[in-house]
Amino acid sequence: MVKVGIVGARGYTGEELINIFLKHSQAKISYLTARVDAPTPISKIFPQVRNRLDVRCDNFDVAKAVKSCDVAFLALPHTTSMEVAPFLLKAGKKVIDLSADYRIEDYKIYEAWYKVTHSDRAHIKSAVYGLPEINRAKIKKADFIANPGCYPTAAILSIAPLVRTRFCNLDTIIIDAKSGYSGAGRKSTDDSFIQEIKDNFKAYKVDVHQHTPEINQELSKIAKKKINVTFVPHLLPVERGLIETIYIPLQKNPKAVTSHQIIEIYKKFYKDAPFVRIRNEGEIPQLRNVQHTNFCDIGVKVSEDKKLIIIISSIDNLLKGASGQAVQNMNLMYGFKETEGLL
Repeated sequence: MVKVGIVGARGYTGEELINIFLKHSQAKISYLTARVDAPTPISKIFPQVRNRLDVRCDNFDVAKAVKSCDVAFLALPHTTSMEVAPFLLKAGKKVIDLSADYRIEDYKIYEAWYKVTHSDRAHIKSAVYGLPEINRAKIKKADFIANPGCYPTAAILSIAPLVRTRFCNLDTIIIDAKSGYSGAGRKSTDDSFIQEIKDNFKAYKVDVHQHTPEINQELSKIAKKKINVTFVPHLLPVERGLIETIYIPLQKNPKAVTSHQIIEIYKKFYKDAPFVRIRNEGEIPQLRNVQHTNFCDIGVKVSEDKKLIIIISSIDNLLKGASGQAVQNMNLMYGFKETEGLL
């Protein structure tokens, strides 16, 4: 039985990790941390786990973490994980980081987008980007995972099957993304924030969102050429779920490319991916299809004028976009069934 530690247990992603491990047959929670005034039973923080989990939640302590767990999930804010990860890695623990601190391979790019100095540059190159459908073989051998962001997960899964095909013009990729407010973290329950989004819908960080370099980096590696996307996120007045509509131009005068042909490319690409569901022709993913699941649903259509491929994808930002994917990575690292605890 693998002993699991969750550093940052009080946030949305920490809570989701707890819920997943309560039904995981190969792992159990042995260590929980959060900023608390005194050690607190986790059932006091999350009453739904009463009589199901009796671990106390305390402030982070390196020695206790090393003694208590085999693998640590860092459910911490961006720019905070790099203060914790080095100590756990030095002690020989497996680490799965849910923040952005180790996703960007060039620390200069990370520092430019996140406006901080990276304090653990030594471990950036050793982190494996944890998108199982793309990096499964590397993840199986990894001790340190940089868990992808929610927007990049949907974007990369949506675009990856097309980047090496001959009929797409990759010079222009437009990603129109919409997420529930839980993507902003537990702070999104503040009254002022809730009032701001009630009966409202807005774009934010237009073409300057910090997930942009992550998307560009991973798509460029798959394509083996430089990819630069235009990425515009929006905030939905719902708690969870994320949907992206992506537009990629077809090359001029393509040979009778049809929606059916593109869908078959996607189905072949993801034939061994248990959490990617490719919709049939005419079927469009919706939030309610994926909420509270680890699935990514993808629908594809060639525009009627044969000028665009339109891809629509949807995930739960807290599961496939965060905690569910993190556990999926852990399952691969330990040789468990990839779907363990997630179905």
